[in-house]
Formats: sequence, structure tokens, C-alpha cells
Amino acid sequence: MGGALIEGAEGLLLVQNRRRDGRVDWSPPGGVIDEGESLIEGLAREVREETGLRVTAWEGPVYSIEAEAPGLGWTLRVEVHRATAYEGELVVDDPDGIVVDARFVSAASCAGHLQGGHPWVREPLVEWLGERWAGTRGFGYRVDGDDLAALSVRRL
Repeated sequence: MGGALIEGAEGLLLVQNRRRDGRVDWSPPGGVIDEGESLIEGLAREVREETGLRVTAWEGPVYSIEAEAPGLGWTLRVEVHRATAYEGELVVDDPDGIVVDARFVSAASCAGHLQGGHPWVREPLVEWLGERWAGTRGFGYRVDGDDLAALSVRRL
């Protein structure tokens, strides 16, 4: 999977996702990289599908995330890159029907938007907004349990 950090005059671009169970959360744009695509090709496609923006230059990865949930039978790997140039108008028309809103959010407001989401989305992004480090950082998480309503998430 890939995630995109896209900044504009009003802040960082976040998308609102409607999940299968009806809940909504905010995250940077991005998603699953299709077979045969490079990570950057897939990330650019996901950004275009979710937001209408065309990224023309990238840097990174800025950070990577690995979350392991043995009780649920999955491992998540995400590489997050920063767009250094993009064009187009912000339009939400996600063919998957997951992204229902997109907006640029000030750095000070990002943590509030991300509050209802998963720690592996929120924590690395909030730390990057606060530090703006050079190079790449890795973040690991262990998700224990098999009941979605009662999972325990531990940062490694």
C-alpha cells in the first residue's frame, strides 16, 4: 500500500473514508498498489482517483508503517511519500466509493481529524507534522485480538 502527503496553502490534504461497517475516518490519500504497478505509479493513480489531483513529482519515502494483526490474519505494509508538485482541481469521485470527502487541513487541525482513526495512521503523520524529519522512519504496530470492537494496539 502507499500513502501520500500532499500540502497546499491551507494545509495537508486528508480524505474522509466511509468503511464497510458505516463508520468514517480521515487519512492521507492512498491505497492498494495493483499488480504490475510500481509503488509510485499506484500511489499516483490512487491520488488521482480519490482527489482528482495529478502528482507530478514525489520524494521519499518519508515513513513506512507495518502493522501485524495475527488474530485477524493480516499484515499491513504502507510506504508514505510526499508530493513535491501536483496539478488539477480537488474533486472527490472515488470509483471504489470509499472516499466521500477531501480537504486541505491545517497542521494544527490534523490530529483532531485523525482522532477516530487507527493509531498506525494517526501517530506517524502527527509526528511528521511536528518534526518534518529528513530521511525515512519506520513505525511498527502489533494489533492483538480477533474482535474488531475490542482490539488492543501496541506500538513497537
